[in-house]
Amino acid sequence: MSRHDHPHHILHFPQLDRTVSARATDSVFQSARRAAVRVVGACGGRGTCGTCMVRVNEGAYVRLDEGDGTEVLHGTGTGKWLRACQIRPLSDCTLDVAARSLAQVVRAEPEHSRQVGPAQLDPLVRAYDVQVTMATLADVRADAVRVIDALPVTVSTIDVIAARDLPGQLRHHDWTLRALVRGKEWIGSLPTGTAPLGLAVDLGTTNAAAFLIDLTTGDRIGKLGIENPQTAWGADLIARINHAAREQEVADDLRDAAVAAINALAHDLCHANGLKATQIVDVVICGNTAMHHLLLGLPVRQLGRAPFVAAVQHAVDMKARDLGIAVAPGAWLHLAPNVGGFVGGDHVTALLATEQLWNAGETTLVMDIGTNTEISLIHDGRILSASCPSGPALEGGHISCGMRAAEGAIERVSIKDDVVEVTVIGGKEPVGLCGSGVLDGVAALLSAGWLNTRGRLAANHAGVKVIDGTRMAEFAPNVLFSQNDIRAVQLAKAAIQTAVDLLLVDAGLTQMGIVRFVIAGAFGAYIDVASGVAIGLFPDIPRGRFEQVGNAAGVGVQLMLVSATARARAAAIARQCQYVELSSRGEFQKTFLRNIQFPTPVV
Repeated sequence: MSRHDHPHHILHFPQLDRTVSARATDSVFQSARRAAVRVVGACGGRGTCGTCMVRVNEGAYVRLDEGDGTEVLHGTGTGKWLRACQIRPLSDCTLDVAARSLAQVVRAEPEHSRQVGPAQLDPLVRAYDVQVTMATLADVRADAVRVIDALPVTVSTIDVIAARDLPGQLRHHDWTLRALVRGKEWIGSLPTGTAPLGLAVDLGTTNAAAFLIDLTTGDRIGKLGIENPQTAWGADLIARINHAAREQEVADDLRDAAVAAINALAHDLCHANGLKATQIVDVVICGNTAMHHLLLGLPVRQLGRAPFVAAVQHAVDMKARDLGIAVAPGAWLHLAPNVGGFVGGDHVTALLATEQLWNAGETTLVMDIGTNTEISLIHDGRILSASCPSGPALEGGHISCGMRAAEGAIERVSIKDDVVEVTVIGGKEPVGLCGSGVLDGVAALLSAGWLNTRGRLAANHAGVKVIDGTRMAEFAPNVLFSQNDIRAVQLAKAAIQTAVDLLLVDAGLTQMGIVRFVIAGAFGAYIDVASGVAIGLFPDIPRGRFEQVGNAAGVGVQLMLVSATARARAAAIARQCQYVELSSRGEFQKTFLRNIQFPTPVV
């Protein structure tokens, strides 16, 4: 019997109003992931993070994490929360999912992120309103020839797939239309006066942000951010790479998930503005090297081990339809160039967007913080670029009570006179911690003396509990910050701190040599710089040198969408960057271990 021949069960998630089919051989988490039902699972279903909590209200199941997985259990509606990746249904089941899986993202894209304007307008796709002569017995030229002859520019090729609609368009609109030309190719047409649209996408490891642009004016019509559905296979890049490398079917699923996210963004942005996705005639996407490869269906096995070599480094241009992107049939897709290792097109677009901050001759460090953090040190005409696997901890992933920046997430933490004070997104009851809350929480614990510089919680404070042998700080009822969570933050901040230290060594600089420190990324827009300095994430330099610019990658990918000049500049920046592989250096481990410690709090 093949894996596709096993009997199926039905899983019902009343809170989500979703019913899905589940193979009897799969865990609840695997079944939910296959049906795109969101159940948080930072480790990708390996059973190591404890975030994919569900409760079985009805139905029979077995637990895979206890005994031999054969003891039959039954949902009662009052049972305890279980890890979805560690239970397998034996019948149809009705399940609840934890609040952190239900919370809606509210900060996938910072509100203050800058938008491009008409000054940069130089799109690759041009629109021309034309009136063609009606076909007669005396004039039987092909419809495409009529359009080409009426254009004020030279066209040497046509997109045959787009041409399928041409006869109907001409005859329905009295032989007038808006012809779309890219270079010397006719790629399609729209009704006269209809705006040709462009879609710019920042495909991040955790979130995907999209921007809908009017290519005739450069105006941004709308923006939208969603969680990257690939997180169901793991919050970090290595987890997804390992999944894809082991089985081609999983690699296909990861590619399909990314394509589905892009299509959903395109559809929802157009629908919200009374437009159609078929008006999108140009698409530009940026992402780190792994996101780039997974989207294109390129092999990723070689990315998961030293020397971390990409299959493709240069910018890629292809028809959007060849990837399954549901936009205009003749539309092209441009993927930003990679630099090396995991420093990908999203960092190139971030550098493009912040160029006037670092191209003035002053030593500048540009850091795009995320699940994978990219860093460039610009000094003496050189751009030294590196990446570090900071993991999802600083964005709330791999944290026992971690969650997205959604309503109910604690985003600010302070401790005064041993009393914890929190700020919650949306003013709701707290259900978890998002990235800025994690950062603030560690800084507050250090400052209050509840946490020592080695990262050990002190048990002699009222706010620290010992549960099942593990020390935990209580930030709010049912929102605990454990010793293991602190270790995850230590590993993340040590990775970033070590990358900065080694780049400075290569440039012959000390931390005080950084004149400007640019913090990019959606997460970086909301963090407290002082908290970052307090835990050692950022160097202790004058606060006036820091600048938080929001989603610079998103701004940069918009520039590339509306400007051929910007695309050429992005390619030049990618070539200028000197990729530095840090993990193979002899001093990396020693520096990393030293940076595990937190700085001594300033009294």
